[in-house]
Amino acid sequence: MKSLFSLLFGLLFTQNSPPIVSSQSFYDFKMKTIDGKMFDFATLKGKKVLIVNTASHCGFTSQYKKLEELYKTYADKKFIILGFPANNFAGQEPGSNEEIKSFCSKNYGVSFPMFEKISVKGDDMHPLYQWLTKKKNNGVSDTSVSWNFQKFMVDENGKWAGTVSSIRSPDCARIVKWIVKK
Repeated sequence: MKSLFSLLFGLLFTQNSPPIVSSQSFYDFKMKTIDGKMFDFATLKGKKVLIVNTASHCGFTSQYKKLEELYKTYADKKFIILGFPANNFAGQEPGSNEEIKSFCSKNYGVSFPMFEKISVKGDDMHPLYQWLTKKKNNGVSDTSVSWNFQKFMVDENGKWAGTVSSIRSPDCARIVKWIVKK
């Protein structure tokens, strides 16, 4: 009996075991917008989603302009951008939600959905970013958030589709090709 238990235990918990994948879907998330209203990610079914962690005092802050242009250009292609202000890198997003919203509107005319400030790394990482960065949650890849304005792609079926570095423009060929791909 003891050897049977040891055998079963060994089979269940070997290093070759497949990772346990989270049952949480991208569409299960519900988060507050920058205005404090609940936003249900289930409403995004059938759309390609570009998720970007943003900051108002970063060398990449001017990417807001390209993000807005991309959003307006491809909105009719079942595409949406979601902006997530975060203060995880060099204190480059110190403002309140109201200050961030005002800054984005006044300086860049941002019309894509923006959300309440969250943490995108560390011990207090928001569950959405845990899903985006952990293979056990997204089922595809482990990655990390390297800096502000990193872009994550989620396809029209809610599947993790890739990430693009902060240094790449939001309208880079990789992102545009992904948006228009059928």
